[in-house]
Amino acid sequence: MEFENKVVVVTGGANGIGKCIAEKFRKNGAFVYMIDNVDGEHFVGDIADKNTLEQFAASVLSHHKKIDCLINNAPPMMKGIDDCSYEEFQYALSVGVTAPFYLSKLFAPHFNKGGSIINISSSRDRMSQPQTESYTAAKGGIAALTHALAVSLSGKVRVNSISPGWIDTAYTVYEGSDAVQQPAGRVGNPLDIANMVLFLCSDKAGFITGENICIDGGMTRQMIYHGDFGWSLSE
Repeated sequence: MEFENKVVVVTGGANGIGKCIAEKFRKNGAFVYMIDNVDGEHFVGDIADKNTLEQFAASVLSHHKKIDCLINNAPPMMKGIDDCSYEEFQYALSVGVTAPFYLSKLFAPHFNKGGSIINISSSRDRMSQPQTESYTAAKGGIAALTHALAVSLSGKVRVNSISPGWIDTAYTVYEGSDAVQQPAGRVGNPLDIANMVLFLCSDKAGFITGENICIDGGMTRQMIYHGDFGWSLSE
């Protein structure tokens, strides 16, 4: 019960990684407030909308005058340069960068001592596949926003980001090439991310701020050349 009576805010908490993070905090005694655009008992709304963000923050603060942790997890859409419109790209940035910034701003005066902001980025903040520009740009933006906020909120709130790699939210066990392409030998699952979120929000991480931690089973560290060590590229 490390987070007993702590107040935690999670965006995109209805499914996947966000749901796992929220459940993990609850199991550790926290009051958890979520916003998502799917129906449920949480606050329902589109975080790309400024008024929605203000209403959500006001709702949380009507129950608690202070909060302890803000987890900016809600993912932006993934569309590429061939098909992504101007409006869709702007929307992705609104969800992936502007909303985390504005929620951090709204809650900044209301953090308890030892408060923490965790931004969920992606290993795509440092590597890409074709036709992923909207998602990749947003994830790169939130990774950079992290160290900017850490400096601006110095001495008040610690701010860190996590960059997940391949995380299977259904906890599927993969074998063969899907598993071994990661040096850890397996595909990740939401608990791999949730455990790090709770660590970074804890007193154990009191000297960590402005950091981006990539949790991808080592995949972005593995150098791959066609023809070396069994790797081959088929065109």
